[in-house]
Amino acid sequence: MSNKSFGSYGELLARQYLQAQGYRILEENFKNKFGEIDLIAQDGKTICFVEVKTRQSLVQGQPYEAVNFWKIRKLSQMATMYLKYRYQSIEIPSRFDVVSIVLEKAKPPSIQHIKNAFDSTY
Repeated sequence: MSNKSFGSYGELLARQYLQAQGYRILEENFKNKFGEIDLIAQDGKTICFVEVKTRQSLVQGQPYEAVNFWKIRKLSQMATMYLKYRYQSIEIPSRFDVVSIVLEKAKPPSIQHIKNAFDSTY
């Protein structure tokens, strides 16, 4: 499986997981000049900007550990632009979540959902 299809499969699992938790998916692979947000979902009245990280093993650590300073900064910029574009305001209740998925051979997928994983302070 290529890296792109592997990542797409992880995003599919994350989407299904969030929907099973009652989230409404608003956007998938939302792109702007800063990059891409994997999923934008609604949890009650809160808009959730979701970064999905998928790995085949824990050799390089937990998938969520790959969300570094630069990724947080980029996601924060993208979320601000999305809120301004979609809602004409940045005063909408929102948060950043990370869905961390490990797909080890011969094991069921391990899915960890980290709500409010970081603050938009960049």
